[in-house]
Amino acid sequence: MEKTMSDIIISEFMDEAAVETLKLEFSVIFDPTFVEDPERLLALGQGVRGLIVRNRTQVNDALLANFPDLQVVGRLGVGLDNIDLNACAARGVEVKPAMGGNGSSVAEYVIGGALMLRRGAYFSSATMLTGKWPRQALIGNEVCGSVLGLVGFGVIAQETAHRALALGMEVIAFDPHLAVEHHAWKNIRRCDSLDSLLDEADVISLHVPLTEETFHLIDAARLKRFKTTAVLINAARGGIVDEVALANVLREGGLAGAMLDVFEQEPLPAKSVFEGIPNVILTPHIAGVTKESNARISQMTADNVCAVLASRSGGAGK
Repeated sequence: MEKTMSDIIISEFMDEAAVETLKLEFSVIFDPTFVEDPERLLALGQGVRGLIVRNRTQVNDALLANFPDLQVVGRLGVGLDNIDLNACAARGVEVKPAMGGNGSSVAEYVIGGALMLRRGAYFSSATMLTGKWPRQALIGNEVCGSVLGLVGFGVIAQETAHRALALGMEVIAFDPHLAVEHHAWKNIRRCDSLDSLLDEADVISLHVPLTEETFHLIDAARLKRFKTTAVLINAARGGIVDEVALANVLREGGLAGAMLDVFEQEPLPAKSVFEGIPNVILTPHIAGVTKESNARISQMTADNVCAVLASRSGGAGK
């Protein structure tokens, strides 16, 4: 097929096969280094009809002003806190997240974190290589029979619950936005409040978007409600957890451990508040990114963007 004059810019990493799909119909600029030099991205906005981003490209008024012909933003993932939805709507720009594409990856990440943190035995390599044999110090807990508390009970949390039940965990959840009669509550105990969930859960996993209401939802006061044997997993959004308060609680022994994939500042500063804390696992916003999910999300996003551009032009780009 011939390429159209319409351009698509991809500003962050994307599966190459999906990029090639886009190139069959459109001229494409694919350069993940745009996130390091946003001014260079802004300079290329004239005439661009489609923009594909992950979570680091800020789609705001400043960007939109430099992309006057933009018709669609494809989001390689589901979080939208880096995209000004009102500004996009005002300019007639459709926003298309890849809903459901990374559910399995995030669910597996959460379950893996629960297993590691509850067992507590997977951080002993350096100690053992010194000749020590710390068997008693590393006797941990099983997830079977423990309580998983899900804060938010959307699609990804539901996938997590399915896996947790298979491991013999009891699953409780708090989500005031999900109807009581929804089928997802089958086999899940619904909590009436966040605090009641925190009082009871052995593993707390966050599954809510970052909004004004959820900013520092897990703050110093709420962290005091956790069991001292509980663990916290945040693969949702940075800012939901007060990181300074969490670091203090971990240092004081008020929590058994934490696993964080998202942070208020990304990348993390060199001198993070978590420096020197042994029972915290930090990963660089990759809970939803596996080879499999990247392929799914990338193709889904390519299809979404192609569909919008085709509908706007009255037919497929050729």
